[in-house]
Amino acid sequence: MLNILVVGGAGYIGSHMVKYLGQKGCKVVTLDNLSSGYKDAVVCGEFVQGDISDTNFLRQLFASYSFDVVMHFASFIQVGESVREPVKYYQNNVCNTLNLLSVMKEYNVDKFVFSSTAAIFGEPEAALINEGHPQKPLNPYGRSKLMVEQILQDYARGYQFNSVSLRYFNAAGADPEGELGERHFPETHLIPLILQVAAKRKSSISIFGTDYDTPDGTCIRDYVHVTDLCAAHWLAVQKLVDGARGNFAFNLGSGNGFSVREVIDAAEKVTGQSIATSIEERRAGDPARLVADSLLAKSELGWKPEFVQLEAIIQHAWNWELKYLSSSAD
Repeated sequence: MLNILVVGGAGYIGSHMVKYLGQKGCKVVTLDNLSSGYKDAVVCGEFVQGDISDTNFLRQLFASYSFDVVMHFASFIQVGESVREPVKYYQNNVCNTLNLLSVMKEYNVDKFVFSSTAAIFGEPEAALINEGHPQKPLNPYGRSKLMVEQILQDYARGYQFNSVSLRYFNAAGADPEGELGERHFPETHLIPLILQVAAKRKSSISIFGTDYDTPDGTCIRDYVHVTDLCAAHWLAVQKLVDGARGNFAFNLGSGNGFSVREVIDAAEKVTGQSIATSIEERRAGDPARLVADSLLAKSELGWKPEFVQLEAIIQHAWNWELKYLSSSAD
């Protein structure tokens, strides 16, 4: 039985990961400060409230448990906020992560799975973005994640520390069993915002730019189901436990791009609701197209995404939205 610490396990992707690990028979400890996560989203294992900014607290935690692997999801993720408040992002995403890595080293825990992002690449220079794409992040959020990846490379060389960085494109969807879903306040992700319109919680969805060089003029993005992300993390854990040495990085996406209008159309089909839109100016730094080449994850990790159809991703998110409405009405 593997003993795994999930940092940020009360958040969106982290909570799905905790459930996934529980189903795999792991002994899971979730660490979260609940700044944006929810204790009731931790559906198995032990929960510990605390912050990785507190090195003494981390030492006490690692002294109390014998962890085989640490998985790290506790990052700030809003691009716009990172531009307005860069110190917040460098402090939490870089400095606090370094605290965690330092304590791991003290307690001889040398297996680490890191939640990274496609934002490390910046403006795309190819139709499909593979691991060799130039890394030129456009904002402090992307830069903070790239800094951690670079730290992990140095840890591998200096300390024989073993890690896997997983670069998500657009995480989407919800637990197929309906137990967990996406709860961000404020919500910034496209699919849940669209579904809030379908559920009459919002009046319309904003489309930022209709003059991009794409078939319908709106931005194209790659949506990957949260459960498929969990599967990739589990395969990364297996890679490390099986003895892989060094630092590894993989892009995670479906390999399919969908425009904003295509996502809205698919959501109308799934929900049976008409979704009102409002046209806004382009947002600074929004590339026309961001789509992953995930062949390396498939060949080296054996990753096989299960939910590759956009409608399936939206259906699971819609089931969660309806559950939210039902619980709010009680």
